[in-house]
Amino acid sequence: MITAILAAALAACNPAASGPWQPDIGNGMYRNPVLAGDYSDPDVVRVGQDFYLVSSSFTNVPGLPILHSRDLVNWTIVGHALDHLEPTAHFSIPRRGGGVWAPAIRYRNGRFLIYYPDPDHGIFLVTAKDPRGPWSRPTLVWDAKGAIDPAPFWDAQGRGWLVNAWAGSRAGFNNIVTLNRLSADGTHVVGKGRTIIDGKDFAPVATRDGVRRWNVIEGPKLYQRQSWFFVFAPAGGVKQGWQGVFRSRRIEGPYTARNVMDQGATDINGPHQGAWVTTAQGEDWFIHFQDRDGYGRVVHLEPMSWRGDWPVIGSDPGGDGRGEPVTVHAKPRGAIEALRVPQASDDFIAGIGPAWQWNSNPGADWAHVTGGKLRLKSVTEPANLYEAGNLLSQKLPAPSFSATTIVTFAPVRVGERTGLAVAGHNYAFIGLENMAEGIHLIEESSRDAGVHRAVGPLVAKGRIWLRLRAAPTVLEVPGPQDKEFDQPAMHRAVEPRVRFSYSLDGRTFVDLGEAFVADQGRWTGAQIGLFATAPYGTPAAVATSVGYADFESFTVGR
Repeated sequence: MITAILAAALAACNPAASGPWQPDIGNGMYRNPVLAGDYSDPDVVRVGQDFYLVSSSFTNVPGLPILHSRDLVNWTIVGHALDHLEPTAHFSIPRRGGGVWAPAIRYRNGRFLIYYPDPDHGIFLVTAKDPRGPWSRPTLVWDAKGAIDPAPFWDAQGRGWLVNAWAGSRAGFNNIVTLNRLSADGTHVVGKGRTIIDGKDFAPVATRDGVRRWNVIEGPKLYQRQSWFFVFAPAGGVKQGWQGVFRSRRIEGPYTARNVMDQGATDINGPHQGAWVTTAQGEDWFIHFQDRDGYGRVVHLEPMSWRGDWPVIGSDPGGDGRGEPVTVHAKPRGAIEALRVPQASDDFIAGIGPAWQWNSNPGADWAHVTGGKLRLKSVTEPANLYEAGNLLSQKLPAPSFSATTIVTFAPVRVGERTGLAVAGHNYAFIGLENMAEGIHLIEESSRDAGVHRAVGPLVAKGRIWLRLRAAPTVLEVPGPQDKEFDQPAMHRAVEPRVRFSYSLDGRTFVDLGEAFVADQGRWTGAQIGLFATAPYGTPAAVATSVGYADFESFTVGR
């Protein structure tokens, strides 16, 4: 039985709003999330009337997606800052949990700057005059293993600073924010850094889940307002934590701490790290993410006000300065923007659209577009589709949606496969497989109990319509063993429940296989994707004698 809080969480997904999620209600109001896709660790900068958002991309390529908006509500993808991941060879296969973590975007002296961390290789900088590119090759700013979540800041004297957190899995410690000086050109740290925030030094804080210690402080952003320096940094864990702010008269500290936003009475768990941005009209807003399990880390927009030189984020029904997220709110004042959503559907006429990302650095021959068709080579697959770098994927576009593609399969070897997939730690797909007796429709899913297959009819011409339909389901799950992190949000998961179907004529669709509940990946939500593969173990000497799949369209809808 679904409890009241689970039912509320499911209602928040708004399954009636099928198709691409539209946050702009159209009457001067918006609804959260403003981005229903998995745009983890968002950071935003305003340049004139334009806002640019960047997010983590982990092992997806191209990396560092950049979105544009005029009102902080309607967003579209305008490019990526990384066309491949470095070291190139290292990322020739998916390095789940590695790659590009939380970035920060700034605009200075006529150039856009993005500082991003790779927890295994250091902190890097890329720059561009135009956020649409071209972007520079990455410059290594600091080779500190385990340093994450960098954010630059330039003070009134023009001196550059960099704050960062630490990944305990690499550095051996966390819950600390470090401050370093930046060189004049911002390309490397100077001298020895210092710890300015250490969670153990602060008294426990009141949260909606009771009094809790400051732990797992991460995602810091350094700002200045009047004579105060502020470090915005979440704490308490991604899914069950709160948004902290630390304040000092001196950039080096000492800082005092406050919980400025947590879940409160809402169903928006763990409001987590993001960015403070001020509009041209002088309004302050805060953009952050919420961990929604298999749907990934979706982005929310909160109004922000000031009380006693402390920020109050979201609504404040208790009047105590501790905000909670809003569900519906008036849009930023003065901004006019047409209703827009991040691109999802693709006709492949102009190439591969900006929504698509590989799961590793791609091979040069994996894909090409011609005549309005995307041709994917049958790349030798690993044992598990989740480990396939040649899965061409994109983020889930909404809580409820469908995705339909038309594929023509031209295999040359038995065992080649192609299809439409959804992949997290587990995966499922509907597609075609070349068997000894011909090309068969198949549905396959990996689950904890093993791999399940359903075999459909032979497809004589190898051309088929494939469709998946997704809607949210809420599951009760066991909480963490560490009781310090065992908060209510950890006892439920919102996951996409997927059904697959096929059609021989594009009109009548027939279900194949059982419903599949997708789950999250490593720091990411599930992704939908297209693929073509050759059997695992195909010898290198014949690996070039494989077939291909032509995709004519990809349509996201109801």
